[in-house]
Amino acid sequence: MAEFMELEGQDGVRMAWNVVPGTKQEASNCVVPVSAIYTPIKPFPSMPVLPYAPLRCRNCRSVLNPFSIVDFTAKIWICPFCFQRNHFPPHYASISDENLPAELFPQYTTIEYQSPGEASSLPPVFMFVVDTSIIEEEMAFLKSALTQAIGLLPDNSLVGLITFGTLVHVHELGFSTIPKTYAFKGSKDVSKDQLLEQMGFFLNKPKPSTGVIAGARDGLSSESIARFLLPASDCEFALNSILEELQKDPWPIPVDQRASRCTSTALSVAASLLGACVPGSGARIMAFIGGPSTEGPGAIVSKNLSEPIRSHKDLDKDSAPHYHKAVKFYEALAKQLVHQGHVLDLFACALDQVGVAELKVAVERTGGLVVLAESFGHSVFKDSLRCVFQSEDKDLGLSSNGIFEINCSKDIKVQGILGPCASLEKKGPLCSDTIVGQGSTSAWKLCGLDQATSLCLIFEIVKTDIPDATVQSSNQFYFQFLTYYQHSTGEMRLRVTTLSRRWVAGPGSIQDLIAGFDQEAAAVVMARLVSFKMEIEAEFDPIRWLDKTLIHICSRFGDYQKDSPSSFSLSPRFSIFPQFMFHLRRSQFVQVFNNSPDETAYFRMILNRENVANSVVMIQPSLISYSFQSVPEPALLDVAAIAADRILLLDSYFTIVIFHGSTIAQWRKAGYHNQPEHQICLGKR
Repeated sequence: MAEFMELEGQDGVRMAWNVVPGTKQEASNCVVPVSAIYTPIKPFPSMPVLPYAPLRCRNCRSVLNPFSIVDFTAKIWICPFCFQRNHFPPHYASISDENLPAELFPQYTTIEYQSPGEASSLPPVFMFVVDTSIIEEEMAFLKSALTQAIGLLPDNSLVGLITFGTLVHVHELGFSTIPKTYAFKGSKDVSKDQLLEQMGFFLNKPKPSTGVIAGARDGLSSESIARFLLPASDCEFALNSILEELQKDPWPIPVDQRASRCTSTALSVAASLLGACVPGSGARIMAFIGGPSTEGPGAIVSKNLSEPIRSHKDLDKDSAPHYHKAVKFYEALAKQLVHQGHVLDLFACALDQVGVAELKVAVERTGGLVVLAESFGHSVFKDSLRCVFQSEDKDLGLSSNGIFEINCSKDIKVQGILGPCASLEKKGPLCSDTIVGQGSTSAWKLCGLDQATSLCLIFEIVKTDIPDATVQSSNQFYFQFLTYYQHSTGEMRLRVTTLSRRWVAGPGSIQDLIAGFDQEAAAVVMARLVSFKMEIEAEFDPIRWLDKTLIHICSRFGDYQKDSPSSFSLSPRFSIFPQFMFHLRRSQFVQVFNNSPDETAYFRMILNRENVANSVVMIQPSLISYSFQSVPEPALLDVAAIAADRILLLDSYFTIVIFHGSTIAQWRKAGYHNQPEHQICLGKR
């Protein structure tokens, strides 16, 4: 496993098959698809950032890389993807064996380009959308957290505020004399034109008769935009004053009804306002929701308490009356946000469901963050919100406006991506007829991404036969991943990762395939695939599908004698994979019992954006044993791990459980851990 982690440390890629099955039939026999888990902007301390534009192939548009064949005499390079011969431009005239540009160094298979003069003119934009239909105690917690967050905002960032309950209130921060808001009915969908008209955007500057209204350059004056979006340094006092005076929604709530909450209308107003004022910017809608939506097109339940919120059983029986309408609304909202390049972040803090299952499509396609907690006073919410704005060690490295593209060798096609992205519908020869996730394209939009955002790429091998041994051909498949994004500093950058993997086919290829199998990456791919299939296939049986997958893999790669079960054995490269499948069958991604649809949606959203190491812990929790007799060591997930003189730490990613053995518990009760001599002893250990 160490060599695969080393490859990840160099390129941010883990592939299920690091020796690739060379034909369509071979790939089908391998069961686990040819796939890669890629972290597009994973930080690499030694990666060079080049201050010039990349050199591209004039045929397939791939970027010059260490696998290109270079003729230094003729100043020509041959693209490894399409074999096009390309001339070097004049500023590469001095290249030679001893004078290589950085992009041709063998160790720089991942490299970044920073084009001078391409920094975005627009600062980061944050639109806070705050739920006021919550109890006073929760309101106090939320106001405190938001006040802290506002203090952490970059001075140049633009900030807006929308509050909602029965009505949607858009706060005019630029009017500092008295608090001023524009109210919209929560049960009524508001179009972009109606919004601009009612908020007085065309009082001083007439509305253009034609064209799209998009920012200060297209139809709006800077003064009208500055009424609702102000630099943090200019509006901090006004924002804090509004938050101090903010009260819970004043509309009375009958005893037999839920609070009126128009979440969907508020998010629609926020999206339309940002689309009109700052299209194409790195804007984030940060929604703070404290209960279920009961008003508007995205309502998940009626106001009557006699109607329960939908459960998994209701969704399976198609008896959730609001679900499909709400999902359809949020799909349209996701499409709008992707078109604008904006992100929807969701902070859902309530004991009840708030509608994460319906909102999932909008959050995931825009690459937004999601936090699920019981209360706005919970440390999970407060710490997570702080991490969004911190610029120290815990900085998330939030970036925006990303476009992700793939180039592959001609015998490979792309089925799709499972992860936080949206298809740009760029059709071409690389697109497979089989679609998985966001497919039928070779380019995707990443409205928001951070240093840990990971995509799962599913490939299809299309080569049907093994080439004749007498015909000279390359036994390498090449992959190139291009990520064009706006860095957190505002610079536009292009990261290029180019990979080469050997392919094998025919008799004797099994040992090579086994040697290149990454069972951790394969388990994560299977987890994302089974979660995806459970959401889109009505009659899908995940347990049966996982069992059949495991049986086929064991029959293909196991060693055994017919009719002798005791003779069965698996290579060490496959030995942990059945264990992963065992835990995956029992995980919260597959078993929905005792979880609400919101919790299941949350777990799957986190799985779909995390890297292999974190995802494996979600599938199979890690158990670490601490004792005085030995250094901390992994322990089996079994009752046998419990001992009187041990402390066990169970990490399942979403929760951490610490178990004290009976002797340790007595010491703790006696307060030994607070005594100086034991603190020194523990410190030395």
